[in-house]
Amino acid sequence: MNARAPIDDCLELMQRLIEYRHQKALHHRLMKAADHSMLDIDVLILIYHFAKIAKGDILEIGAFLGASTIAAGLGVRDSGSPRKIISIELGGRLRDHRLATRNIFKDLQKNLSRAGLLEAVTLINGSSFEEKTIATVREMTGPGEIGLFIFDADSNVRRDIDCYSERFGPGCWVVIDDYFSATDKGGPTRIQVDDLVTGGRLQQLGLYGWGTWVGRWLAG
Repeated sequence: MNARAPIDDCLELMQRLIEYRHQKALHHRLMKAADHSMLDIDVLILIYHFAKIAKGDILEIGAFLGASTIAAGLGVRDSGSPRKIISIELGGRLRDHRLATRNIFKDLQKNLSRAGLLEAVTLINGSSFEEKTIATVREMTGPGEIGLFIFDADSNVRRDIDCYSERFGPGCWVVIDDYFSATDKGGPTRIQVDDLVTGGRLQQLGLYGWGTWVGRWLAG
């Protein structure tokens, strides 16, 4: 990439974001998905955009109730180019929250079904770093075949990047939530992402919403 590439990419993303905001039908669909999400609508729009243009499959860690999964699924559908969407979610329950749920994984399936995307996504119910999960992802993807990586799980993003990055293609789009956060995830996430940027493995293209990091994978 030349010296102007990051600036050009940043401007391109801002322009695309504005354009998508004015596409009423799409914006409405993503706003419906945002009803069961802690991600900002602009982040969901960018996930849609990345999934639509990505040259490769999609790997998501931490689907929660499926808003980002739906955004990615709609992007792939609208691209007209079939690709794999693999989404990992541990599940469990969430109490005392506006998105409280007794069964995260079951509600994730319901939300994908309502969006007509359940069959388009391979859901893995488990931890991203379990041997069974890793084996499943590696069976479904080859080296360099992932074009979009979404992380919205715990604060150990470095662990999962180290685990799956051999599957990332050159310039793979990367979305990492909680770079800035009101929770205790923000600090460790920010340190790990900054180290990867400094080490030349990630390229930062911006922060969106309430602190979601967006960039690209640089390492071969």
